[in-house]
Amino acid sequence: MSSINPCVTCGACCANFRVSFYWAEGNDAPGGYVPAELTEQVNAFYRCMRGTNSGSPSCVALQGEIGGVISCSIYADRPSPCREFDISINGSNPACDRAREKYGMASLITIVEVA
Repeated sequence: MSSINPCVTCGACCANFRVSFYWAEGNDAPGGYVPAELTEQVNAFYRCMRGTNSGSPSCVALQGEIGGVISCSIYADRPSPCREFDISINGSNPACDRAREKYGMASLITIVEVA
């Protein structure tokens, strides 16, 4: 069986949702790690990744082509919503399924090998 993460050929979530998080996750705050220059202020308590606060969101850190080879340029320093967003296997994350559908990709299923 393949152990390749399907997220590296997807990226639909990065171009479908606003990525909002507590302002102190930015690297301009003590202990923060998200590059502040890639964010914008939402309100006094929250910021979001640039490019995701619009009707057609697309995260500034997204590199590549949705549904092709794709990556996050700040993967090690990505904000909490990205860290917490689970891949959908067999419908376990409907938001992932909706994002994939928007870009014409099928939902993911687990294929079990029988010995």
